[in-house]
Amino acid sequence: MTHPHTPAQAVPPITEEDIAEFLANTPGFFERHAELLTGVVLTSPHGQRAVSLQERQAEMLREKIKGLEQRIMEMVRHSHENTAIALKIHQWTRELAQAGDPALLPGVVEQGIRRLFDVPQAALRLWDVAGPYAGAAFAQGASADARSFATSLTQPFCGPNLGFEPAGWLSEPASVQSIALLPLRQGALDGDVPAFGLLVLGSPDPQRFGADMGTDFLVRMAELASSALSRLR
Repeated sequence: MTHPHTPAQAVPPITEEDIAEFLANTPGFFERHAELLTGVVLTSPHGQRAVSLQERQAEMLREKIKGLEQRIMEMVRHSHENTAIALKIHQWTRELAQAGDPALLPGVVEQGIRRLFDVPQAALRLWDVAGPYAGAAFAQGASADARSFATSLTQPFCGPNLGFEPAGWLSEPASVQSIALLPLRQGALDGDVPAFGLLVLGSPDPQRFGADMGTDFLVRMAELASSALSRLR
């Protein structure tokens, strides 16, 4: 009696994933077959020349070290920049505190920003000031729209100079390509207290006050200026 032959099932081919899984689960393989490592030849990423596995590993290590060095240097650079900014803020704060006559404060604010922070142009306007200061130049020229706009800001506004009224307060508004508008109010900048002034910074560099820039430093600047200028109210 004959029996039909059952065809043997085909063995699936071994894939790269199978090999990788085997090597990962068999850590002693290359210890037992060290000669295989010396014969492995790879292509260098820095050209088409062939390199050994050891050379490729050394290249990868050098690249990793280089990347870490760049990150460390970037951290050091930011640290130095932050330290320099902190020192400038400290000096500016001292100048504001040392201004004996409150009427001098707007000039101290503007001049300090230009000198210490390398801002080409800076100007401000205040309203609802005390009687003795109502006739000063810094208390003139802000329209109702500008005052309402300042109150609506809870963060500094940065962007291109599109002909905003406050840009006209600057000494050379035609040369300004980017501006920062900082509301001046009692307390935190993002509070709901109406603004009593507006500080405008201008630069001929269109990227200096870009719409996507961080504003933490400008917030601190606005709050410090607001605190000092509140003496005029």
